[in-house]
Amino acid sequence: MKHVDSYEELSLSRQCQLLALNRSSIYYKPAGESELNLKIMFEIDQRLMDTPEYGSRTIADVLSMEWKVDINRKRIQRLMRIMGIEAVYPKKRTTFPGNASYIYPYLLRKLEINRPNQVWCTDITYLPMRGGYIYMVAIMDWYSRRILAWEISNTLDVEFCIDALNKAVKLTGKVPDIFNTDQGSQFTSEKWITRLKELKIDISMDGKGRWVDNVLIERFWRTLKHCDIYLKLYDSIPELEKGVYNFIERYNRFRPHTALGKRVTPDMVYFKKKIIDMEKIKRTG
Repeated sequence: MKHVDSYEELSLSRQCQLLALNRSSIYYKPAGESELNLKIMFEIDQRLMDTPEYGSRTIADVLSMEWKVDINRKRIQRLMRIMGIEAVYPKKRTTFPGNASYIYPYLLRKLEINRPNQVWCTDITYLPMRGGYIYMVAIMDWYSRRILAWEISNTLDVEFCIDALNKAVKLTGKVPDIFNTDQGSQFTSEKWITRLKELKIDISMDGKGRWVDNVLIERFWRTLKHCDIYLKLYDSIPELEKGVYNFIERYNRFRPHTALGKRVTPDMVYFKKKIIDMEKIKRTG
């Protein structure tokens, strides 16, 4: 084991691990935006969940009309950049185009996905808070729709994505055959690609502008935000973490998923707690 003379020689992630601290709690800083800008950011996020075709011009026009004040389009564009949202239709993006050297083809087209841990997918989203905001990454098993791991951070770096990946591997004791992401900078970074290769996972990426290629986790974001985040607007990181944890526990264990069957949860499918004829479910709804 390498001897370390000072905590300064340890990475911040390793220091958090040794102290049993969540890395997001170290990185988080109160948002420096005004109360009005935070309110606008909340509206942007909520409206794009419902109407992802809206661009900055439409959002500015709609808010100006509803609030009866002039909301400048440039302000909307600046706030969308802070949120990590790019006006790409029909999907809002929280990851921007990355290194072309690390872009891989989409492997799921015409692939029959018929078992847990065959394909995992991930995505990043913006979460509004009362007086601030944070980013969240989640990893989902494609077949069961189960959320395997998640992390939050106040920066859109790749580190918290790798933390979530490592947590998913540790918690499940498994690695997928294929991992699917969009072509964002986090997922086309050398660090992310190197980690997937270390785990001997085949890499799949959405086609450019093909939001539907990763639609399953997009639907989860909509459910999380409408059923929890927008209703509660957490005041602090610990409150948000506890709230998200509780929601995901309910989602995995107790919430029937319409794509799986009216009385079937992601945990049931992932852990094979119940013998399920998926083809019959698809035919009968």
